[in-house]
Amino acid sequence: MSHPHLRVADVFRAHWRDYRRGHPVPSHPARVVRHLLNCRTAALGGHVYRCESCGADVPLYNSCRDRHCPTCQTLRKEQWLEARQAEILPVPYFHVVFTLPHAINPLIRANAPLLLNEFFGAVNWVLRHFAADPQWKLRGVLGFVAVLHTWTQKMLPHYHLHCLVPGGAWDPIGGVWRSAHHNYLFSKNAISRAFQARFIRRLQVLRRRGQLVHTGEASAMASAVAWNTFIHHLWKHPWIVYPKATARTAQDALEYLARYIHKVAIDNQRIRAHAGGLVTFSWRDRGDGNRCKNLTLPALDFIGRFLLHILPSGFVKVRYYGWLAPRAKGTVLPAIRVALGAPASDKPPENESTVERILRLTGVDVRRCPQCGKSALVCLGRLPPARDGPE
Repeated sequence: MSHPHLRVADVFRAHWRDYRRGHPVPSHPARVVRHLLNCRTAALGGHVYRCESCGADVPLYNSCRDRHCPTCQTLRKEQWLEARQAEILPVPYFHVVFTLPHAINPLIRANAPLLLNEFFGAVNWVLRHFAADPQWKLRGVLGFVAVLHTWTQKMLPHYHLHCLVPGGAWDPIGGVWRSAHHNYLFSKNAISRAFQARFIRRLQVLRRRGQLVHTGEASAMASAVAWNTFIHHLWKHPWIVYPKATARTAQDALEYLARYIHKVAIDNQRIRAHAGGLVTFSWRDRGDGNRCKNLTLPALDFIGRFLLHILPSGFVKVRYYGWLAPRAKGTVLPAIRVALGAPASDKPPENESTVERILRLTGVDVRRCPQCGKSALVCLGRLPPARDGPE
């Protein structure tokens, strides 16, 4: 079991200065780490509460709300899930995972915003064309959500997109919804080959235009011969695309994806031990029946792996396509509901306080006193941010 009080931030707090002495850290990752260190500490300020039952004064500090912070994701996940309720349709849903081969990893690290955007673009292109192709029966427009993950269970680089795809396509000309088979969307091999071809073609175009950055790590860019060898290797092996039907109901499908939306490289719950300059964390070995195992790393290596998964500043990791895109869903989604005879989803309660909303979404009662356990905390006032927070 994990230690109930250990957090990823504790590892950074103990070893961050040592790490920075030996490793150059760009300004954006350094800012993210500062957020993690300050999260729920006096550095961010907060409010002081008094328990009406036992009289204890309890300071509650603000969260950093950084998308890379393991401590801040539970409420954000539930808020995202609630916002998507209105988009649920009574149709089968599919979870499609697109994975880039590890040979591309060095090139991505040298060209992260460009190639990660190309990754989203290639997936959108493939799904859009398959939905329109009469061969696959849908002959319309898909709507889907895609979320980027960059890690393995061991926090090594592994770039893949999780897509949640409602099982059907909208024909905007005829105003018709065409449903997919309940357990089949597109051919796994066909969609894999199309994704491979699209992404490799885009790499070739970017190189011809001189848009790819050449670094020592991205050795494929060293010469024309190296590039051709690299491209040949990418064509040589099949790429992995894994489409499967999700849980039986649309609500289950949405909750299924919600588990992926606000994940970070490692959760606090996976930290097993931290002592003597070593960090032990759990991971699931999918090659061994998904068994839970432990891995121990030097703390500085742990930090280095975590930093690999800090996304570029401003990069959008969750994207919506087709009739779920922001500009389309306001008009198209109601039309699809009419075609399906599906009622609108329930709206969240009106006039709900923040405390009530947190309790409803997460089951956490923020008015519960940590001393006596009763829901009797009353806010006395604001705590300003401390001048000298963790660095």
